[in-house]
Amino acid sequence: MSDQSHYFRRVKFVLWAVMGLNFAVAAAKLVIGHLTGSVSITADGYHSISDGASNIVGLIGVAWASQPIDPGHPYGHRKYETLAAVGIAALLFLVSFNVAREAVERIFSPAVPQVTVLSFAVMLATMAVNIGVMRYERAEGRRLGSEILISDSKHTGADLIVSTSVLGTLVAIRLGAPVLDVVTAFVVAGFIAWAGFQVLRENVEILADHAPVSEHDIQTICQQVDGVHDCHRIRSRGRPDDIYIDLHILLERRMDLEQAHEIANRIELGLKHHIHGVRDVTVHIEPYTEAERAEG
Repeated sequence: MSDQSHYFRRVKFVLWAVMGLNFAVAAAKLVIGHLTGSVSITADGYHSISDGASNIVGLIGVAWASQPIDPGHPYGHRKYETLAAVGIAALLFLVSFNVAREAVERIFSPAVPQVTVLSFAVMLATMAVNIGVMRYERAEGRRLGSEILISDSKHTGADLIVSTSVLGTLVAIRLGAPVLDVVTAFVVAGFIAWAGFQVLRENVEILADHAPVSEHDIQTICQQVDGVHDCHRIRSRGRPDDIYIDLHILLERRMDLEQAHEIANRIELGLKHHIHGVRDVTVHIEPYTEAERAEG
């Protein structure tokens, strides 16, 4: 099995496992939220549904991204995974809007939610599940270098923060401050929107071909190769685990083609060795003389 096949198979497995847990958590919160009339617990349940929905978006994105290179996509399909991460951000913004809307409706139609021992038990249990899901997904995302898993773990992390605030709200309601139920719902909406903004910002940079590697780092590696007089017009693009680099090097004008080709190969191997995620390197060779060097 190739590295790419193993990568996509593992990412899909993680997403399927996490999706099942997210929908189970969402169902528990929504049932308790509707039974007790707590808008903050219900909002948290919708947030958990968005976690499961983001897993579905991720699975679709990974399915597209795992397609092999074809004539119409010579660089592969990996950016579909990045697009899926942007889709997760869109879902977060939508959920944030809906949570805020429900909080506004509760202001005009106030009701005192019921807080029971079962409410606390469900929130504590679902928080424990969220902690496990977040740690597992983040660890797998870092190990595999998967944007979709790392982005999704942030989504789950936001859910954990939200659940903590909801738990505090339940305590406040028991102490006679039901207004905090609505206030917390607005706080929940803010956390969800912020998580969406972070995911969007990170992945839009990739779609806009932001350089994932600094020119200085590439130039330093190139100039360590014997025979290279200069390295310039350096460009890099792609995802952190799928980087493409092209650059120009100056070589002695009298150098034969075989020597020049060997130097270009050493540059490519050096960049792939020192910079994680480099998939392809294109080296453009330009002639250079000692006289030109003296003039420079």
